[in-house]
Amino acid sequence: MRHQQTLETSSFLSGIGLHSGNPASIAIHPAPVNTGVVFVMKHDADQIQSCPAGISFLGQTDHCTTLQAGDFGIQTVEHVLSALAGLEIDNAYVELLGTEIPAADGSATPFVDMVYQSGILTQDVSRKYLKIVQPITVEDDHRSISVLPSALPQITYNIDFPHPLIQQQEYHHFCTPHEYSKNIAGARTFAFQKEVEFLWSRGLGLGGSLHNTVVFSDTGLVNDEDLRFSDECVRHKILDLIGDLSLLGVPVIGHFIAKCAGHALHTQLVQAIMHNPDKWIMLNAGETGKDGILNGKNFCNSMIHLPELQPAFHAF
Repeated sequence: MRHQQTLETSSFLSGIGLHSGNPASIAIHPAPVNTGVVFVMKHDADQIQSCPAGISFLGQTDHCTTLQAGDFGIQTVEHVLSALAGLEIDNAYVELLGTEIPAADGSATPFVDMVYQSGILTQDVSRKYLKIVQPITVEDDHRSISVLPSALPQITYNIDFPHPLIQQQEYHHFCTPHEYSKNIAGARTFAFQKEVEFLWSRGLGLGGSLHNTVVFSDTGLVNDEDLRFSDECVRHKILDLIGDLSLLGVPVIGHFIAKCAGHALHTQLVQAIMHNPDKWIMLNAGETGKDGILNGKNFCNSMIHLPELQPAFHAF
């Protein structure tokens, strides 16, 4: 069991929001032990809104994962959360300018690069783990996701799309930072050409382009760039799952098995884990015990001390 980790310095990224199409920027800052990941927006020196990355703050899960704390809402959090969880970053402030995370290239690689650019700092408190001791399953028609007892954290994901470049794909991921950076982080968001206009009609996908989305026609690929992996779609599903699972607020030792799932089912499993405390135990819990699952749930704005932003962060 290792110690908690945060960043050594802050890093910055600008772009557009995938669904809003509006300018979006984030800065990822170091945070103290037991903070978890907290999204923040600074209005002035004395006014900061915050929303912990916890399942209690879950908003809609229609095509992306959103968080909501009062009137402070954040869209499309799954990729940055996936990068932080995949690299085992326990504590961070994610500061926003706008209401959505930048789409970047549609994968988690730009956020992984932010972490490595900042450097990883080991902190002086042990990391907590939730260890599954009995299976937990949620289902919806032909879709399902389960977590089973396991000696190590791992994910097996299966998808099945009636498209010649996708069809049935399965990938098994052992959850380590090296495996995540090498095999999962680069997998991009994907969509089907016939669905794009439908998304636009609902006010979604307005920032989507061939630069940040893999788009499939009826028979092939619309993008000029080839797929990064032959099974890029199922790897991206694992990327999303890792981000969604991080809303539990503590890493899980278990084997996740997903069949044709998505954001809604991912987060339903997180809720099912919360509601079945007899099926898991906490390791390194100290005095917090099971009440310590949602790191930052009782977070107070007065505890946030963000560094001054570089001028470029407000450039657009």
